[in-house]
Amino acid sequence: MKSDKIKTGVDNAPHKAMFYATGITKEEMNKPFIGVASSYNDIIPGHVDMRIIERFIEKGVHAGGGWPLIFGVPGICDGIAMGHEGMYYSLPSREIIADTIEFMAKAHAMDGIVLLTNCDKITPGMLMGAGRVNIPAIVVTAGPMHSGNYKGRRLSYVRDTFEAVARYNEGLISEEEVKELECRACPGGGSCQGLYTANTMACVTEALGMSLPGCATALNGTADKKRIAFNSGKQIINLVEKNITPREIMNHKAFENAIMVDMALGGSTNTALHIPAIAHDAGVKLPLEVFDELSKKTPHITNIRPGGDYFMEDIDYAGGIPAVLKILIDRLHDNNTVSGKTIKEIASGAQVYDSEVLRSLDRPFHSEGGIAVLKGNLAPDGSVIKQTAVGENMMVHEGPARVYNSEEDAMSAILAHEIKKGDVVVIRYEGPKGGPGMREMLSPTSAISGMGLSNHVALITDGRFSGGTRGPCIGHISPEAAEGGPLALLNEGDTIKINIPERTLNVDLTEKELKDRRDKWTKPSKELSGVLRRYSMLTSSAADGAVYKY
Repeated sequence: MKSDKIKTGVDNAPHKAMFYATGITKEEMNKPFIGVASSYNDIIPGHVDMRIIERFIEKGVHAGGGWPLIFGVPGICDGIAMGHEGMYYSLPSREIIADTIEFMAKAHAMDGIVLLTNCDKITPGMLMGAGRVNIPAIVVTAGPMHSGNYKGRRLSYVRDTFEAVARYNEGLISEEEVKELECRACPGGGSCQGLYTANTMACVTEALGMSLPGCATALNGTADKKRIAFNSGKQIINLVEKNITPREIMNHKAFENAIMVDMALGGSTNTALHIPAIAHDAGVKLPLEVFDELSKKTPHITNIRPGGDYFMEDIDYAGGIPAVLKILIDRLHDNNTVSGKTIKEIASGAQVYDSEVLRSLDRPFHSEGGIAVLKGNLAPDGSVIKQTAVGENMMVHEGPARVYNSEEDAMSAILAHEIKKGDVVVIRYEGPKGGPGMREMLSPTSAISGMGLSNHVALITDGRFSGGTRGPCIGHISPEAAEGGPLALLNEGDTIKINIPERTLNVDLTEKELKDRRDKWTKPSKELSGVLRRYSMLTSSAADGAVYKY
């Protein structure tokens, strides 16, 4: 065992003394040391109930014959961080989380690790850390939140809070109704109810083979989630005994499987950042183009919020990710998982309980998957859009650029009714380096949707979008404006041409016109300090997953 280097022989007496000080017995000292990385905190709804899940993981580790060692991992709530300086810190926290896993596992010679997570940057950060340390690991996601309810209508976080603000500003709903929605949209713990980034990443994790079957959709607070946590604690001991490591599971086949499941579900565009970043730390090269290749041949088989009207609870009741795997079985690579079963064994044993929620491949909601990668003279290295959340009339669009150098400037213009039908809102200098931290533009996109303009106005940015975004919103434009990318060269009124079926994003300017503007361009200065300064210096392009490049 890896932990033998700190607990065997006379030379390790000082190390053992530290462990004995924690209350461990001599008998337990001989068992595998299992780290339990918990992102519990009192801030994030998806994490507030993790103390209970920790207990069941502990019980499982003990039952399997190991000794659990719980430690904390930081977590940021994107919903609370949204729309102000807090969002600068969200994406950079992913790297801090990966670092934390590496710090704790390596410094304390852990034999294996259980990763208890649930939300947007925390889940990919933990998977990145697992790929780095490459000791046996298993992920437990704490589960989706139940739907809210108001006057018999099911509620979800984004549509019934963020978009409600815009509806109120338009005089469509009263302040009293907004207050009711504040209290009712999120009825308790769990990750937000739609296929936003947290739940998308939970589904991706299960499809990768890094969590037990059913884990992604088992609802927070249920006995099912507790059993999965217990069984995960037991299973990590089997993985340690067989020395089955994350890189054996998270290989190229696994990443293609995960992307296919993501495309079939219509998940968050943030996966185009997170999956390549996880692959990077697992030693797998995964260019952005793979998303588009797989999206073109993977039908969209469910219609969950924000684009549709189903909730994560509906996916769970319909059979969860195993049922999705069953529908896709002939397209998937067979590959090992942490459960001890292969992907196709899990798929073969699954059932689809609701063929309207999870449709067959011959009658999908859309013929292509959730994400499209657009390129052109405005995005030479690529950009991404959740095409399954775009109205048919906006799949091809041409309009004048309305250019803003920050989210705040764009938001002020939107709320002041300066944006008209046909416009293309441009928000730049919000990329990984320029933001820094690549803020999510959920407030502007929700305002546009709440005003009823999502089928008439496009938004493009070198920032990114919440999984809750719907409408013709193109993000991750690379190279970003802060690197002198074409986005930095746009002027008010330039004609932007979007063609999603043809995968193009262009500005109606010649190469000479772009070159002339580039020669005159000066990068805006921004005073940075602390972690944001370090992040801006080290991070790569969004096209590479915004990973650190040393």
